[in-house]
Amino acid sequence: MSAAHEPVTPGAVHFYERVYALVARVPAGRVTTYGDLALALGWPRHARLVGYALARCPDDLPAHRVVNHRGEASRAWAGGHPEVQRALLRAEGVTFTRDGRVDVRRHICDLVALMEG
Repeated sequence: MSAAHEPVTPGAVHFYERVYALVARVPAGRVTTYGDLALALGWPRHARLVGYALARCPDDLPAHRVVNHRGEASRAWAGGHPEVQRALLRAEGVTFTRDGRVDVRRHICDLVALMEG
């Protein structure tokens, strides 16, 4: 059974909602990582749990703005294939390196500033 189809505990629901609230604030043209989200939410080393949350995310959440720590597109988000994620990011002006990774240094979102603002 995939993470998107497993039962969710009440504690996980609360964590997922916090993930969704923070991802919703990542502006177009910016990205964040699973690990940075986990760290910002006080759950360091729980990037996979963020991935589980995004596998179940609402359709209107800009989850395509979350990439792995290497800047690679992922299948973890509910939107599907990494090529779809790359296309959505390109449409927002996100640039990629020659090896197909997001130029994270250029496009990373400051989650701490988002949470303080």
